[in-house]
Amino acid sequence: MAKKNRLEKIRNIGIIAHIDAGKTTVTERILFYTGESHKMGEVHDGQAIMDYLVQEQERGITITSAATTCMWLDHEIHIIDTPGHVDFTIEVERSLRVLDGAIVVFCAVGGVEPQSETVWHQADKYRVPRIAFINKMDRIGADFLGTIQQMRDKLGVFPLLLQLPLGEEVKFHGVIDLITNQAIIWHDNTLGSTYSSEPIPNEKKEEAAHYRDLLLEKVAENDERLLEKYLGGEEISPEEIRQEIRKLTLSMKAIPVLCGTALRNKGVQPILDAVVHYFPSPADIPAVTGVNPKTGEEEQRPSNDDAPLSALAFKILTDEEKRKLTFIRVYSGKLTAESEVYNASKNKRERIARIFRMHANKRERIKEAKTGDIVGVVGLKDTFTGDTLSDQGHPIVLEPIDVYRPVMSIAIEPKTRDDVEKLESALAKLVDEDPTFTVKHDEDSAQTIISGMGELHLDVLVTRLLQDFSINVNVGKPQVVYRETIAEVFEIESKFEKELGGAFQFGQLKLRLEPLKRGEGTKFINKLPENKIPFQFLGPIEDGVNEALLSGVIAGYPIVDIKITLIDGTYREGASSEMGYKIAASMGVKEGCEKAGAVLLEPFMSIEVVTPEDFMGEVISDLSARKGKLGNISPKGKVSLIKALVPLKKMFGYSTSLRSATQGRGTFTMHFARYDRAV
Repeated sequence: MAKKNRLEKIRNIGIIAHIDAGKTTVTERILFYTGESHKMGEVHDGQAIMDYLVQEQERGITITSAATTCMWLDHEIHIIDTPGHVDFTIEVERSLRVLDGAIVVFCAVGGVEPQSETVWHQADKYRVPRIAFINKMDRIGADFLGTIQQMRDKLGVFPLLLQLPLGEEVKFHGVIDLITNQAIIWHDNTLGSTYSSEPIPNEKKEEAAHYRDLLLEKVAENDERLLEKYLGGEEISPEEIRQEIRKLTLSMKAIPVLCGTALRNKGVQPILDAVVHYFPSPADIPAVTGVNPKTGEEEQRPSNDDAPLSALAFKILTDEEKRKLTFIRVYSGKLTAESEVYNASKNKRERIARIFRMHANKRERIKEAKTGDIVGVVGLKDTFTGDTLSDQGHPIVLEPIDVYRPVMSIAIEPKTRDDVEKLESALAKLVDEDPTFTVKHDEDSAQTIISGMGELHLDVLVTRLLQDFSINVNVGKPQVVYRETIAEVFEIESKFEKELGGAFQFGQLKLRLEPLKRGEGTKFINKLPENKIPFQFLGPIEDGVNEALLSGVIAGYPIVDIKITLIDGTYREGASSEMGYKIAASMGVKEGCEKAGAVLLEPFMSIEVVTPEDFMGEVISDLSARKGKLGNISPKGKVSLIKALVPLKKMFGYSTSLRSATQGRGTFTMHFARYDRAV
């Protein structure tokens, strides 16, 4: 029973949002009010505890997700603060993969912004229950009910209002708690550490009664006993209300909504209360599912310290001492320091040297990590993002983490001979840390090409080479990463017969190449007539196909959105070989792509521009000149929101152009939409 109680008192949560909605400020206040920090760190003056990297402090943004632990209402809360900028979306993806709940922070002025939608859909993918916190209620233009409506319209969810704001914009001073039917007023002289419950002001009583009735109606509709109480006019207790809100949250039938202003120290403690009351514990999560790598059969691991170990590595970090720190979520069993574990994804044994409970860049050494814990581990050499650790006697591979492909590249080269050796080692460490970062050596130009998710992403990585690794590099201009595909269906016979390595190699195949819709990736299908080619040669054939797709026929870019079907083949006793079939498959794909009308694809970005109406003409004209396809144009008060689809290659330097066209008053956000025919 004690074990279950321990699990029930754990919450693994993340804080996610659009850039500049106030995620890190919310986290800083949480750490202050829970006693984890004794001074409020501020993002704007570079003192935020969770933004501990030098670049985060200099730029005033979160770049890497940071983990910490705090206590509230006798519950242990593990928190991951994630970046809001689209270039670092992998940080959100891998954090959500291991979290049990997420606080989504919305700006009361900006509402549901583009990256808010992106992180919301990422949370949908992993079925993570959410609570919404509408922040910056003290700002001019703050619109609580407008943001609620945007949640309905843009996210298609049911916002369940638990609070109403008291006062508007600069007069915001507290909230009405619809559960207790009381006003909560924070005390400025204690930096919001204390607050008082007061009667609801007379002018707000009617509005509060209306929204409380809506809350009770939603709470009662799924419980017959409460419905009888509600229809009979009986009082439903705050505890009964919270129990039903928890059920609605866990089933994702509703999203509890709170409000406040983290910067002005109002509204944060109710977030912590909501985390404890409404989010699941590891004991509430269904048994994690994976595949036994030895049998290929699906298996489950219950959330239990006594079950066999299953843990997912979700983040790699190089610490100040240049050691590899691996972040782990334990789903079942225990991890013990100075013990051996089995990496089921790589079929390798690993040794855990030390285990740490993380507090941003500080750490507390512990002897073991139990079910539900999120910890940092030192000593794992071959474990990377998405790998599963388990018992060797009970191996399991959990669902890995989706990785986004880079869309932009730059060439770099070391300035001195001393920098050459250091550069290779540093780039290897950065690739380990960031799955969306790739490195390739260009033989023709003798340059190293690094690729990432955007200009900011690459700029941050180059600055890290300079600051963290003390390597001087020359940097080329950013280049767009293209893809290739085909335009037509084509069937091709491919034959390879040659003596290689002292042995005769033979392989003969017939392949059908077909274009797929944009974004569908690559598919290999075996429709070989039975007994045409022995089973052991099918793996090498698929390997040959996949290798050929890495480098296209137009300019050597990866080939995507293509289906390749193996429809026939020839087998010769004593002559057919794995090498022969692999080469035949690779040759067939290359030649087939040439004859099927190879097409160059480029990345298109989804752009949202917010501009004062006076400058709308110039903004639209500039987007058209960049070959942008205009979408919706919608007014939002005195400004207009313009949506467009623009080729990435046309977006370099856009921030400068927009500032110039709008006298510095226009803003924009951009995220990857899809690959399409180059224009």
